[in-house]
Amino acid sequence: MPRSKREVSVFSLSFLDIMSCAFGAVILLFLIIDHAPDTGPRIIADNQRASEVQMLEQELAEGQKGLAQVRNTISEVDDQLAVAQGLAARITEEKNETAALIEEFISEANSADLETIKSRIRTLESQNAELREQIAREGQDAQKMEGEGRQEYITGLKISGSRILILVDSSASMLDDSVVNVIRFRNMRDGLKRNADKWQRTLHIVDWLIARLPVDGHYQVLKFNTTTSAVLPETEGQWLAVSDGPALKRISDGLRTVVPEDGTNLERAFAAAASLRPLPDSILLVTDGLPTQGGTTSRGGTVTSRERLNLFDRALTALPSRVPVNIILLPLEGDPDAAPAFWGLARASNGSFMSPSVDWP
Repeated sequence: MPRSKREVSVFSLSFLDIMSCAFGAVILLFLIIDHAPDTGPRIIADNQRASEVQMLEQELAEGQKGLAQVRNTISEVDDQLAVAQGLAARITEEKNETAALIEEFISEANSADLETIKSRIRTLESQNAELREQIAREGQDAQKMEGEGRQEYITGLKISGSRILILVDSSASMLDDSVVNVIRFRNMRDGLKRNADKWQRTLHIVDWLIARLPVDGHYQVLKFNTTTSAVLPETEGQWLAVSDGPALKRISDGLRTVVPEDGTNLERAFAAAASLRPLPDSILLVTDGLPTQGGTTSRGGTVTSRERLNLFDRALTALPSRVPVNIILLPLEGDPDAAPAFWGLARASNGSFMSPSVDWP
């Protein structure tokens, strides 16, 4: 009898064992593996990146700050360069002007002989003397037109009294309105100092004042820098008659031999005014700024504005009382306190104050 065919089952015992082992292994692996998210390294990396970003931002801020400083330094250097270029251009211009003047003088000297030059000098001196006499006559005529009055008002300036003292500042600052040019003039020859524009203007102002003195009055002219003395040494401590024409000419000529130099001691000038007998009825002061010297000894080095005001206040103690002081101020660069100080002196002494334009008189 034939055997019946045996059916083969896929799900035999061996197969089920294998599958069970496989599932067990999978479950075991699932249990063994750590399912928690791995965030530690990521947090550390993020923190490192944040620190690096912060450091870069700080370095960027420092770099921007340094860049601003560099830009400011460049701007300052540009400003200094512009100033230096301006000074260089000014120096070059002055050098060219000086060279042109020298060439002109040399050309004139070469084109004219000595006798011709002497003749020109004599002619100029004669014309100058005639001009001064004319000015003196005009001053007397103007005074006569005033009748009995002994004072004349010209742009607010009062010339009055029977004894008038003229104080003329002959310090080095009277060489020019600019401090730089004053320093340049100080190193030049005496002839160039006497011909400085500001000093020549001062001489014209003194001539103008002398020409307008009362005809029947008396006067004296003192020059002062660190010392004070009469323009005519033989008249020290004396009053001169305005009617003495030759004396007027000697005063004018004597001033033209003065060389502006040294500092300004206003205390000694006022002390000299107080020593005159009789005392002056009026003082005419021609100056350009506050004093730089005081007392009986000279000061060295620079003088501050505060110190100059103190020297001015000290000089006022030497001024004779109840004597009007009329000031003609020729302003000097870098001395802003001079005008109010001298204006206060004129007001307190019942005098006058004027700071004329450069074309006066």
